[in-house]
Amino acid sequence: MGDIKQKSASERLLWAQFDALQLGTGWDEEDIKKPQILVEDVFGDSHPGSVHLNQLTEQVKYGVFETGGFPAQFHATDICDGCAQGHDGMNYILASREALCDMVEVHGSVCSWDGMILASSCDKSIPAHLKAAARLDIPTIFIPGGSMRVGPNMTTSLVAGDISLRQKRKGEITDQEVRDYKITGCPSAGACTFLGTASTMQCMSEALGLALPGSALMPATMTDILRNSRKAGRKIMALVEKDITPSKILTKEAFVNAIIVHAAIGGSTNATIHLPSIALELGIELTPELFDEINHKIPHIANINPSGKHLTESFWFAGGIPMVQLMLKDYLNLDVMTVTGKTLGENLEDLEKENFFERNLGYLANYGLKREDVIFPLDKVTEIGSIAILRGNLAPEGSVVKYSACSEKMFAHKGIARVYNSEEDAYNAVVNGDINPGEIIVIRYEGPRGNGMPEMLMTTEAIVCDKRLNGTVSLVTDGRFSGATRGAAIGHVSPEAASGGPLAWIATGDIIEYDIMDRKLNVVGINGVEMSLEEVEEILQERAKAGVIPRPPRKGLFKRYTTSALSAMKGAGY
Repeated sequence: MGDIKQKSASERLLWAQFDALQLGTGWDEEDIKKPQILVEDVFGDSHPGSVHLNQLTEQVKYGVFETGGFPAQFHATDICDGCAQGHDGMNYILASREALCDMVEVHGSVCSWDGMILASSCDKSIPAHLKAAARLDIPTIFIPGGSMRVGPNMTTSLVAGDISLRQKRKGEITDQEVRDYKITGCPSAGACTFLGTASTMQCMSEALGLALPGSALMPATMTDILRNSRKAGRKIMALVEKDITPSKILTKEAFVNAIIVHAAIGGSTNATIHLPSIALELGIELTPELFDEINHKIPHIANINPSGKHLTESFWFAGGIPMVQLMLKDYLNLDVMTVTGKTLGENLEDLEKENFFERNLGYLANYGLKREDVIFPLDKVTEIGSIAILRGNLAPEGSVVKYSACSEKMFAHKGIARVYNSEEDAYNAVVNGDINPGEIIVIRYEGPRGNGMPEMLMTTEAIVCDKRLNGTVSLVTDGRFSGATRGAAIGHVSPEAASGGPLAWIATGDIIEYDIMDRKLNVVGINGVEMSLEEVEEILQERAKAGVIPRPPRKGLFKRYTTSALSAMKGAGY
C-alpha cells in the first residue's frame, strides 16, 4: 500500500479538540494519523436482516487494520416492512429510506473520511446506503447482509399471507398452526429468502459494481459472508489509494447493466423506484421507458420465488449475479469500473480462474438441484423480461407491473372497478368476501404524497390466498408492492391521486382495462357502461372539479416526506 495522504490532516490543525475527542474514544496517537474509514451499518435488534451486521463490520475492521487504515463504526438501525404490515407504521417505510440516507450523509460529512464501507440487507436500507454513497462520493464499498435460511419444506416467511388471512376467518386455522409458523417462519438472520426487494437490492448493489463480485445473497449463516466482509475491509484501502469513488463506478452504463440484470432475475418492482433515486444523486435520469425497453429484449433466466420456484440461497449456490452476468455478457457493458478496481469483464475472468462458478454446485446437489434448475440456460428461456410500464388515461405518466409473477391468463383483463381510499378498507373487503371474481380493486391515496407510498402486500396476498379470487381479481394502485407480490398487481400509478391524477376521479362501477403486452391501462367505461376514451375523459374532468380528498394533518418526517416527495416515476425521493 502506497503512502495515502489523510483527508482530515488540515482540519486537525484548526481545532485541537478534534484529536482529543477521537483519542477519548480509545484511539491512540498513531491511529489518528492513519487513513480513516467510516464503517456504517444498520445493526440493531429491529429484524433478522440487521441483527447480525455487527459480525460483518467486525470483520471489516480487521481488514482495514491489516492494510494500514483505522476504522470507525457508526450505526443507524433500519426497520422492516414485515413489522409494519396492516397498520400506519407502513406509511413510514419508504420515508425511512430518505432518513437513513440523510443520517449517513451527516455521519460522512462532519468528518473528512478517507473511505467508507456500508453494510445492510434489506428493502430501504440498501437503497439508502447506495444513495448516500453517491451523494458523499468518497471511496466506498457496499456489503450485502446475505440471505436467511429457508423455512420448513422450502418455504419463506411469506407463508404469513395465508396464515394471516385464515386467522381472520372463523374456524380456518388452529392456534398450533399459527404458533408453528411463528417459530419457523424466520429461522435465521439475513434477508427473507425470496426475491423480494431486499434480495433484489442486494443484487442491484453488485450489478452496479459497488459490492464485491459474488457477495449478493450469500447465506447469512455461512463463513463465506465473513470472509467477504474481511476482504471488503482490505479492499477499501486500495480504492482510497486510487481514489476510485462511486461517481466513477455509478455511470449511466452501470445503471443500464443493473436494469438488464433486474430484468433477467425477475426483480422487485421497487427497483424502478430505488434505481432512479440513486441515479438522481449523480444527475443521471433513468426513465420508465428505459426499464420498458430493456425488459422487451432481456431473457428472464432466474427461476426464483415469487416469479419462479427456488429460493435465494439456491440462486447463490448456482452462481448468483456473476453467473447471470456471465450468461448475459453479450448484453452488458463489460468495461464499467467496479469496487475491485477492475472492470466487470476482468472480475468475471477472475471468478472463472478461482473456480467460483463450480465451487458451490455441491451445495445445490444437497437439495437435488442442478444449476439449470435455478438459472435457466439461454436456449431454454420461455419469457422475455419481467416488468412492464403501462400507460393510458389512468396512468399518463406510467405504472408498473411485474408480469413474471402473474399468470398469463391475467396479462389482459377488463373488469368492474371496486374503489377504496386506503389499503385497510380494500383488505377488509377481501377478508369479508365483498370482492367478486373478475373485479379490479383500486387502492388510491397511497402514493408518495398521499400516504408515503406503503406496500400493498397484505391485500395482494389476501387475493392470491383466496381460492375464490385468485387468478381473476386484479389490483391497481398508486401505492407500491412488496417484492414478494404475486398476481395481477399494477402499482406506482402516476400521477398519484393525492396530486390530482386520474386515479382520484374514478368510481366503483367504472370499467378498467389493461393489457400488459400492449403496455396499456385505461378507464374504458363509466358506471358499468363502456364508452370511448374521449367520453371517459370528459366525465373524469367533470368529476375532477370536486377536488382531491384532503389528507389528515401530519408532522415530522412523515409531513416532510409526503409534502415534497417526487413522483414514483422519478424515484419517489425528496
